[in-house]
Amino acid sequence: MVKHLPPAVKHLLTLRNPATLPAPPVTKLHAILTSSYRSAKDRNAETAWLVLTACTLTTANRPSTMAQLYRFVKPDAASDADSRSIAASATLAEAVNRAALIREAVLKSVIFVGVPRVILSFAAFNEALDADVRTALRSKSRRDATPQNIETTVERGKALWRSIYAPHAEKLHDKLGSYHPDFISFIIQSYGAVLSPRPGGLRSFSDQSSIGDPDQGNLSRAMGSVVGIACLRAEERVVPQLTSHVFGLLKARYVEGKSEEDAWLATDEGTEWVIRTVDDIVDVVKSEQEQDVRVKL
Repeated sequence: MVKHLPPAVKHLLTLRNPATLPAPPVTKLHAILTSSYRSAKDRNAETAWLVLTACTLTTANRPSTMAQLYRFVKPDAASDADSRSIAASATLAEAVNRAALIREAVLKSVIFVGVPRVILSFAAFNEALDADVRTALRSKSRRDATPQNIETTVERGKALWRSIYAPHAEKLHDKLGSYHPDFISFIIQSYGAVLSPRPGGLRSFSDQSSIGDPDQGNLSRAMGSVVGIACLRAEERVVPQLTSHVFGLLKARYVEGKSEEDAWLATDEGTEWVIRTVDDIVDVVKSEQEQDVRVKL
């Protein structure tokens, strides 16, 4: 059994920027969280704000910022004027709901930014959770594939695929399948198991949740598009994919039974707000990296 890395290999791993990227100062991060949250609240889009912020921070690969996001939205026992949380009067059930929404958004991000960044974000977020909140978050998977649910999962993935990419859904399906026969199957199954809403009720920023909530963290079809836009906009240089998911959000206006928040997000104005809000957060979060590079030069 190999217990230690060879010295030469260990040294190689210290090269080429091995450390996590720096987060902006707490004051700067708190300022953008505050201003972007207020903008969302004015538009009754707090759920989208929470989702896009979690996804943007994950994509930017600043794990330590996830703890700050949690502290920003969690209940705060302090009631004095120095309290920095927007949620000073929130109950534990509200905190659990917000934590669950963040977890779900980060999970969905894996489709767009990959497993490594999601692991780092999850680790930092989980470490920041208060014990009572962590205990109240569900601990059993509701996405295990079984012979009984695999067909409905694939159908759900196909339905979401058509919803986002119509009228080019079949053409794009065949094109991606021509790159590798398993590639499009993987995407469709991922759309069905991860990106699409789970069967059941949906949750929003103002809801409450507990360990017994069967729909804990469940995000809507529109919020899945917000995830895609936030990740791909923050990732940069993936314009064709970003454009597809922008269309996906605009097409969410045709989803039946959507909430007022989702209906607004699917408008031209709402979609523009999502993109601009992601940009505002990215500008603050990544500015610290640019400053660090200039200092080294």
